[in-house]
Amino acid sequence: MEMRADLLIVGAGMVGSALALALRHSGLEVLLLDGGPLAVKPFDAQAPFEPRVSALSAASQRILERLGAWDGIAQRRCTPYSDMQVWDGSGTGQIHFSAASVHAQVLGHIVENRVVQDGLLERLHDSDVGLLANARVEHLRRSGDEWLLTLADGRRLRAPLVVAADGANSAIRRLAGCATREWDYLHHAIVTSVRCSAPHQGTAWQRFTDEGPLAFLPLSRDGRQDWCSIVWSTTPEHAEQLMGLDDVAFCTALERAFEGRLGQVLQADPRLSVPLRQRHAKRYVDEGLALIGDAAHTIHPLAGQGVNLGFLDAAVLAEVLVNACERGERLADVKVLSRYERRRMPHNLALMAAMEGFERLFQANPLPLRWLRNSGLKLVQQMPEAKALFVRQALGLSGDLPELAKA
Repeated sequence: MEMRADLLIVGAGMVGSALALALRHSGLEVLLLDGGPLAVKPFDAQAPFEPRVSALSAASQRILERLGAWDGIAQRRCTPYSDMQVWDGSGTGQIHFSAASVHAQVLGHIVENRVVQDGLLERLHDSDVGLLANARVEHLRRSGDEWLLTLADGRRLRAPLVVAADGANSAIRRLAGCATREWDYLHHAIVTSVRCSAPHQGTAWQRFTDEGPLAFLPLSRDGRQDWCSIVWSTTPEHAEQLMGLDDVAFCTALERAFEGRLGQVLQADPRLSVPLRQRHAKRYVDEGLALIGDAAHTIHPLAGQGVNLGFLDAAVLAEVLVNACERGERLADVKVLSRYERRRMPHNLALMAAMEGFERLFQANPLPLRWLRNSGLKLVQQMPEAKALFVRQALGLSGDLPELAKA
């Protein structure tokens, strides 16, 4: 059996689903496929938090609102945060960011990835976008002016344009032979949810330790503010030790590493350990092919910006394709697709470089660099305009924004 579409989106995660929704009224025949079931799970407000969460910016919220998915997300579970507290565990430097500094109510929302995904899937099931579940791509080749995809079960799909939204280990990127630059951070991130004895105060907390950054991101359930999602970046050896501890010993180690800022760590959900690797495609586009989200770039979780970059990728690519449709242009033309790359690659590279430099600075042990980072934190703390600039950037209130993300 062979199916055909104008556009195939491979990967129905948050970013691929957002792109499909952004194109639902474009007049294009869009087919979204994924190796999973594409089912919306019933939401249980008393269920444990999912270990993987995202810090959604104001720009991402606007995109999700315009796609019709935000209400479903907010009705499930999301936690606004208005402040961010960052400090150097090896010194005295610290800095505080506030939404109030730019007259905003919140800096963003901490949301479980599964909640975002289900909010998007609900809207997709109500749309005319074609959905193909349990579809794992095994082969990809050019066939004339189109791509021919062969699935694991033998089904074949054909389209002039394929978008890879299938994550950091993208099969489409690999099968198409797209080159990447990548390197290992030599760190693992331990992620889980924990309950503390003191409320998180609607604040995202981050301490830089000698082994790596430790973040406590606020979560709320039943109006209580005693749960946080943690992301603990550390060496592989230390991560292995932490994963081997029982819950009581892990909570004690975590509380010590966090300097007890939120009191006692009372409870921890099951932990995941994720190797950290940075990856960036040398090109986001080729003839009839585009990479978005983690298929194009992965970034250190230091600032929680990964999915926000992906949503902006999806919104810009949708805008480029819709505009090209209106002009009667061939969507698979690399000249058309390069408009997306020109808008997104500089922004993504700049943020990746900033996060890389920030991470290296805080991992540095030489005394002059320790002095530099502590002095820098203290200096920026005393510069309201510099902090406000950072906040506006984090909110997505500046730069070349697609229409879906504009206020």
